[in-house]
Amino acid sequence: MKLYNFFRSGSSHRLRIALNLKGIAYDYVPVDLRTEEHLGAAFRAVNPQQLVPALVDGELTLIQSPAVIEWLEERHPTPPLLPANTEDRARVRAMAAIVGCDIHPINNRRILEYLRQQLGTGEDAVNAWCGTWISAGFEALEAMLAADRRRGRFCFGDTPGLADVYLVPQVDSARRFKVDLAPYPSIVAIDAACAELDAFRRAAPGAQPDAR
Repeated sequence: MKLYNFFRSGSSHRLRIALNLKGIAYDYVPVDLRTEEHLGAAFRAVNPQQLVPALVDGELTLIQSPAVIEWLEERHPTPPLLPANTEDRARVRAMAAIVGCDIHPINNRRILEYLRQQLGTGEDAVNAWCGTWISAGFEALEAMLAADRRRGRFCFGDTPGLADVYLVPQVDSARRFKVDLAPYPSIVAIDAACAELDAFRRAAPGAQPDAR
């Protein structure tokens, strides 16, 4: 497999975690968003949407990290990222969706670049924009986690899963945008538990070959 990604991309980060948790080896292909490499013809041939990540497996090219992670779960079901119970799976997917649907899309690079370049928004206001939506999502997620007595060390139980795959990159982003994490002790504790695992450490932005 080849993973086209950028070290600081949250969706790339979550896919690296999922691949590592599944024990799936891949070739790391950096796509430098800082130099707009993703907008060039070479990467457009890989992904017409010109977004990272993209996962290439032989003749198959997969895009959109939620779809790729679901494909991984179906194609490589062991170890599972989702619990066995239907209701529990819905809960875990909901936690992942708070990040993947409500926080990340309005805080990703192309949105922030539009704020900066087209609307002339300064960095303090960009950070405030990001902090507003991260905090809104984290408040809901913290409440869900704090109320669930089955939580364990991770978002659901004592084994990392889909919700953790989504959460950890968003915590990394929250720190980058100077969001105060003190109101979210459950989230901070889960992030710390994940940081103890090799699958998460190897996926971290600073551990990637294009991080410089």
